[in-house]
Amino acid sequence: MSLAPQVAISSDFLSAFTEIPRKQQGKVMDFVSRFRSHPDSPGINYEKIRDARDGNLRSVRIDDTYRGIVLHPPSGNLYVLLWVDHHDDAYSWARNRKCSVHPETGSLQVFEVQEAVLEADRAQEEIPFLFKDIKEKYLLRMGIPEEVIPAVKALRSEEELDRLVESLPREAGDALTLLNLGFSPDEILQDLELKKPDTKVDTEDFVKALQTDEARSRFFVAEDDLELQAILQAPLERWRVFLHPSQRKIVEKDWNGPVRVLGGAGTGKTVAAIHRARWLVQSVLKDPNERVLFTTFTVNLAEDIRSNLAKLCSDDVMKRIEVINLDRWVFQFLKARGYELKLLFDDEKKRDFWGRAMAYMPQDISLPESFFPEEWEKVIQPQEITSEREYFQADRRGRGAALDRKQRKALWPVFEEYRALLSENGYSEPDDAMRDARKLIETSGEKLPYRTIVVDEAQDLGPLAFRLIRRMVPEGKNDIFIVGDAHQRIYKRQTVLSRCGIEVRGRSRKLRINYRTTEETRQWAVGLLEGRDFDDLDGGRDTQKGYRSLLRGQPPRLEGFATFEKEAEFLAAYLKELQSSGEPLQNVCLAARTNALLEKYRSALEENGIKSVVVKADTAEDRRQDGVRLATMHRVKGLEFDRMIIAGAGALPHKFVHETDDPAEARERDTMERSLAYVAATRARTHLLVTWNGERPEMLEER
Repeated sequence: MSLAPQVAISSDFLSAFTEIPRKQQGKVMDFVSRFRSHPDSPGINYEKIRDARDGNLRSVRIDDTYRGIVLHPPSGNLYVLLWVDHHDDAYSWARNRKCSVHPETGSLQVFEVQEAVLEADRAQEEIPFLFKDIKEKYLLRMGIPEEVIPAVKALRSEEELDRLVESLPREAGDALTLLNLGFSPDEILQDLELKKPDTKVDTEDFVKALQTDEARSRFFVAEDDLELQAILQAPLERWRVFLHPSQRKIVEKDWNGPVRVLGGAGTGKTVAAIHRARWLVQSVLKDPNERVLFTTFTVNLAEDIRSNLAKLCSDDVMKRIEVINLDRWVFQFLKARGYELKLLFDDEKKRDFWGRAMAYMPQDISLPESFFPEEWEKVIQPQEITSEREYFQADRRGRGAALDRKQRKALWPVFEEYRALLSENGYSEPDDAMRDARKLIETSGEKLPYRTIVVDEAQDLGPLAFRLIRRMVPEGKNDIFIVGDAHQRIYKRQTVLSRCGIEVRGRSRKLRINYRTTEETRQWAVGLLEGRDFDDLDGGRDTQKGYRSLLRGQPPRLEGFATFEKEAEFLAAYLKELQSSGEPLQNVCLAARTNALLEKYRSALEENGIKSVVVKADTAEDRRQDGVRLATMHRVKGLEFDRMIIAGAGALPHKFVHETDDPAEARERDTMERSLAYVAATRARTHLLVTWNGERPEMLEER
């Protein structure tokens, strides 16, 4: 009895498909549908490719103009669509490609054999080899195809390495990139989780090789025509179809407790979290009444996540994933249980309450007014202090000058009055509401419907948030999945997970490769954070060692102008030039520090005939509308665009940095502003433009 044909489609095929003119794509889609259903049909004429390195490759006729390239090994009844292109170009692509099962990783790989290409480019023989001292057995263990090892050994420059990496399977390219950064083979094997298969690899078993995490990151097996058509008809968003092996091994693992995933901008943390939510519903939640809660800090990020989950998940899966920012969840939870509260987010009202509370400030202690809201945010709220006695015992490390018991007693009435003003006016701060919700769960014993919680942008959630999250799900396997990066902390919150009852030791992973931003932009953005320390969300220190982009491009463009009018005129001309070259403006975003500043640019662009769309704070970003996107620098978090414009950079850092008399607090605020600029810059896929008017911004002057 013969095996039913198995059909897979490579990521390269989908990329090539998107380059075909739209009027021709219909024929390709029809062919792919027929091919998926009956790859062994006599109507599909397989032809051998003359002079091909790989005898298992065949060409197939799509129409008079286009040809597909198919892998069809002699055993296993497997068919893999690898490429589609014009007749001659398709044959040219195939001649130097090989498809094989890697003898060490067991993964199906497609790569271009280049052993002679790099040698021809060499001009200076005295330049040392990059990987001369790396033993071949380590290169093989890291997934380097055996046929490419001579080319790897011949590398002498990063430029040569970059060219070679483009032609290699992803795990091999990542390994060489990390090796060049100074990581040892053992560290790379651990970071990329390149574990040797338990049994000896059968290099003729292509079907089994297609099931490895590495192969699944570049090959897609469609279960039905509807799924296939959805992939072909939508814009190619690779994250929906192909997970990087390092992501998949995090996403599809049966963890024995809470998990923490760190990684710089563009490393795919949110993508991993989104896929994790789907995997949990499909593989972990056995009780149909159980739910996954997917939460984050802001409303807009929750909306963006919900929108992306809907692209990935079926309706049945989506019904079991609740996506909501934590403040809104707390508000709805308490209101449904009879609590009457208004959450206080209005900074102006807060200042009013503090101003009134200052009537209780002791005359014999000299402290600036800024001390009190800072003490409240850094000491009193995180430690849940509600009494004078508790304040006596509070840990104030990092808060500047020490306060003895007598001084704390004298200061306490100011905090007590502020809390009383909140209560009298019917307000609760979000931290208070989170504490109330947690205590209600603890005292009532109420069992929530959540079996597991996924947390995105964890660096922006505080201790009270994580203490609540810990109480919302029972402790156990796969209970909490946390992703974050302190380098992107743009709100004044810092947490040590273990102090909140969330133990991640032994269950922490780090993503190091940026797949969104060019290396030139990444380096520039990372430079904004130079000299600053960042935590790992659990009391340790996090660095960006090994953080690297595999993409190359132009360095960021920095332009200064004498006046706002001159800057706006330049920006309008820049956008018009993009339009005239056929580049859609919906793939361009202009970000500014504040809403007021953003409105100035919107008005100026409108006067110059540039259509714009403001990305709102409470809705998901929608690319279907024409026009350049406008957003605050806070709002662009979680988004990405081909081109990013940071306009009015002279507004960095914001003036609030200097509205404190505490040097430590001022430095922390300045670090947050730098992190905000880092976030905005790393939204760019290919181009970053930074503009300002007046004096060159201090933040850029240092560079």
